Amino acid sequence: MSKLLYYRKKLNYTQDELSEKSGISVRTIQRIEAGAELKGHTLKTIASVLNVNPSELINTVKEDTNYNYSLIKLINISALLFFIPLANIVVPLLIIYFKKEKNPITKQIVSIQIIWLLISIFLFFTIQILQNALGLFQQLTFSVVMLCIFINIYIIIRNSIEIGKNNRLRIKLSYSII
Repeated sequence: MSKLLYYRKKLNYTQDELSEKSGISVRTIQRIEAGAELKGHTLKTIASVLNVNPSELINTVKEDTNYNYSLIKLINISALLFFIPLANIVVPLLIIYFKKEKNPITKQIVSIQIIWLLISIFLFFTIQILQNALGLFQQLTFSVVMLCIFINIYIIIRNSIEIGKNNRLRIKLSYSII
Protein backbone atom coordinates (compact mmCIF):
# COMPACT_ATOMS: atom_id res chain seq x y z
CA MET A 1 0.00 0.00 0.00
CA SER A 2 1.39 3.41 -0.91
CA LYS A 3 1.89 5.88 1.88
CA LEU A 4 -0.37 8.39 0.13
CA LEU A 5 -3.19 5.87 0.07
CA TYR A 6 -2.60 5.07 3.74
CA TYR A 7 -2.80 8.72 4.86
CA ARG A 8 -5.71 9.50 2.51
CA LYS A 9 -7.75 6.63 3.93
CA LYS A 10 -6.71 7.54 7.47
CA LEU A 11 -8.34 10.96 6.96
CA ASN A 12 -11.31 9.34 5.20
CA TYR A 13 -10.74 11.29 1.98
CA THR A 14 -11.75 9.99 -1.42
CA GLN A 15 -9.42 10.60 -4.34
CA ASP A 16 -11.84 13.29 -5.58
CA GLU A 17 -11.84 15.05 -2.20
CA LEU A 18 -8.06 15.02 -2.02
CA SER A 19 -7.93 16.33 -5.58
CA GLU A 20 -10.28 19.22 -4.75
CA LYS A 21 -8.42 20.18 -1.57
CA SER A 22 -4.95 19.97 -3.14
CA GLY A 23 -5.59 21.13 -6.69
CA ILE A 24 -3.81 18.00 -7.94
CA SER A 25 -5.66 16.01 -10.59
CA VAL A 26 -7.38 12.77 -9.66
CA ARG A 27 -5.35 10.98 -12.33
CA THR A 28 -2.07 12.14 -10.72
CA ILE A 29 -3.28 10.92 -7.33
CA GLN A 30 -4.20 7.56 -8.89
CA ARG A 31 -0.74 7.25 -10.48
CA ILE A 32 0.99 8.05 -7.19
CA GLU A 33 -1.13 5.52 -5.31
CA ALA A 34 -0.28 2.95 -7.99
CA GLY A 35 3.43 3.46 -7.36
CA ALA A 36 4.57 6.57 -9.24
CA GLU A 37 7.12 8.69 -7.39
CA LEU A 38 5.76 11.63 -5.41
CA LYS A 39 8.07 14.65 -5.54
CA GLY A 40 8.41 18.41 -5.85
CA HIS A 41 5.39 20.68 -5.73
CA THR A 42 2.96 17.76 -5.75
CA LEU A 43 4.67 16.22 -2.71
CA LYS A 44 4.58 19.48 -0.74
CA THR A 45 0.99 20.26 -1.68
CA ILE A 46 -0.40 16.83 -0.81
CA ALA A 47 1.64 16.67 2.41
CA SER A 48 0.19 20.05 3.41
CA VAL A 49 -3.40 18.93 2.73
CA LEU A 50 -2.88 15.67 4.63
CA ASN A 51 -1.10 17.56 7.42
CA VAL A 52 1.98 15.31 7.36
CA ASN A 53 5.68 15.84 6.85
CA PRO A 54 6.56 15.42 3.13
CA SER A 55 9.17 12.78 4.01
CA GLU A 56 6.37 10.60 5.44
CA LEU A 57 4.77 10.33 1.99
CA ILE A 58 7.88 9.13 0.18
CA ASN A 59 7.88 5.38 -0.33
CA THR A 60 11.31 4.31 0.83
CA VAL A 61 10.42 0.67 1.37
CA LYS A 62 11.45 -1.35 -1.68
CA GLU A 63 9.36 -4.18 -3.07
CA ASP A 64 9.79 -7.49 -1.29
CA THR A 65 12.65 -9.35 -2.93
CA ASN A 66 12.71 -12.37 -0.65
CA TYR A 67 12.60 -14.80 -3.52
CA ASN A 68 13.49 -18.47 -3.36
CA TYR A 69 16.65 -18.21 -5.48
CA SER A 70 17.35 -21.94 -5.42
CA LEU A 71 13.89 -22.50 -6.93
CA ILE A 72 14.50 -19.72 -9.45
CA LYS A 73 17.75 -21.44 -10.41
CA LEU A 74 15.84 -24.73 -10.81
CA ILE A 75 13.27 -22.98 -13.01
CA ASN A 76 16.08 -21.61 -15.17
CA ILE A 77 17.85 -24.98 -15.43
CA SER A 78 14.57 -26.78 -16.20
CA ALA A 79 14.62 -25.07 -19.60
CA LEU A 80 17.96 -26.77 -20.22
CA LEU A 81 16.66 -30.28 -19.65
CA PHE A 82 14.19 -30.27 -22.50
CA PHE A 83 15.14 -29.80 -26.15
CA ILE A 84 11.66 -30.70 -27.31
CA PRO A 85 10.15 -27.55 -28.81
CA LEU A 86 8.01 -25.65 -26.31
CA ALA A 87 9.10 -27.85 -23.38
CA ASN A 88 11.76 -25.26 -22.56
CA ILE A 89 8.86 -22.85 -21.98
CA VAL A 90 6.09 -25.11 -20.65
CA VAL A 91 8.16 -26.87 -17.97
CA PRO A 92 9.43 -23.63 -16.36
CA LEU A 93 5.90 -22.20 -16.53
CA LEU A 94 4.48 -25.27 -14.79
CA ILE A 95 7.08 -25.03 -12.02
CA ILE A 96 6.35 -21.31 -11.62
CA TYR A 97 2.62 -22.00 -11.43
CA PHE A 98 2.69 -24.95 -9.03
CA LYS A 99 5.41 -23.52 -6.77
CA LYS A 100 3.84 -20.02 -6.89
CA GLU A 101 7.15 -18.35 -7.69
CA LYS A 102 5.93 -15.74 -10.18
CA ASN A 103 8.28 -12.77 -9.93
CA PRO A 104 10.22 -10.51 -12.32
CA ILE A 105 13.15 -12.92 -12.52
CA THR A 106 11.07 -15.99 -13.40
CA LYS A 107 9.08 -13.93 -15.92
CA GLN A 108 12.37 -12.95 -17.55
CA ILE A 109 13.53 -16.57 -17.68
CA VAL A 110 10.41 -17.64 -19.56
CA SER A 111 10.46 -14.52 -21.76
CA ILE A 112 14.04 -15.28 -22.81
CA GLN A 113 13.04 -18.84 -23.72
CA ILE A 114 10.06 -17.61 -25.75
CA ILE A 115 12.18 -15.10 -27.67
CA TRP A 116 14.92 -17.66 -28.21
CA LEU A 117 12.43 -20.24 -29.51
CA LEU A 118 11.02 -17.67 -31.97
CA ILE A 119 14.52 -16.71 -33.14
CA SER A 120 15.45 -20.38 -33.58
CA ILE A 121 12.32 -21.11 -35.61
CA PHE A 122 12.95 -18.06 -37.79
CA LEU A 123 16.56 -19.11 -38.39
CA PHE A 124 15.55 -22.69 -39.16
CA PHE A 125 13.01 -21.66 -41.80
CA THR A 126 15.30 -19.01 -43.25
CA ILE A 127 18.06 -21.60 -43.68
CA GLN A 128 15.59 -24.02 -45.29
CA ILE A 129 14.53 -21.36 -47.79
CA LEU A 130 18.15 -20.43 -48.55
CA GLN A 131 19.09 -24.09 -48.99
CA ASN A 132 16.29 -24.63 -51.48
CA ALA A 133 16.88 -21.38 -53.35
CA LEU A 134 20.67 -21.42 -53.46
CA GLY A 135 21.34 -25.15 -53.33
CA LEU A 136 23.42 -24.90 -50.16
CA PHE A 137 24.74 -28.07 -48.56
CA GLN A 138 22.35 -30.05 -46.33
CA GLN A 139 24.54 -29.90 -43.23
CA LEU A 140 23.79 -26.19 -42.84
CA THR A 141 20.38 -26.83 -41.25
CA PHE A 142 21.89 -29.22 -38.72
CA SER A 143 24.68 -26.74 -37.97
CA VAL A 144 22.24 -23.88 -37.36
CA VAL A 145 20.04 -26.03 -35.10
CA MET A 146 23.09 -27.12 -33.08
CA LEU A 147 24.30 -23.52 -32.85
CA CYS A 148 20.89 -22.42 -31.53
CA ILE A 149 20.94 -25.21 -28.94
CA PHE A 150 24.46 -24.31 -27.79
CA ILE A 151 23.63 -20.61 -27.52
CA ASN A 152 20.54 -21.44 -25.45
CA ILE A 153 22.62 -23.72 -23.22
CA TYR A 154 25.12 -20.87 -22.74
CA ILE A 155 22.34 -18.41 -21.82
CA ILE A 156 20.82 -20.82 -19.29
CA ILE A 157 24.15 -21.76 -17.68
CA ARG A 158 25.36 -18.14 -17.57
CA ASN A 159 22.12 -17.02 -15.92
CA SER A 160 22.27 -19.93 -13.44
CA ILE A 161 25.77 -18.91 -12.40
CA GLU A 162 24.67 -15.29 -11.96
CA ILE A 163 21.57 -16.31 -9.94
CA GLY A 164 23.84 -18.36 -7.69
CA LYS A 165 26.34 -15.51 -7.20
CA ASN A 166 24.30 -12.29 -7.30
CA ASN A 167 20.60 -13.33 -7.22
CA ARG A 168 19.93 -11.80 -10.62
CA LEU A 169 20.08 -12.66 -14.32
CA ARG A 170 23.18 -11.89 -16.35
CA ILE A 171 21.46 -12.17 -19.73
CA LYS A 172 18.02 -10.58 -19.72
CA LEU A 173 15.57 -8.64 -21.83
CA SER A 174 14.63 -5.02 -21.24
CA TYR A 175 10.98 -6.15 -21.13
CA SER A 176 8.92 -9.17 -20.14
CA ILE A 177 6.55 -11.04 -22.43
CA ILE A 178 4.57 -12.64 -19.61
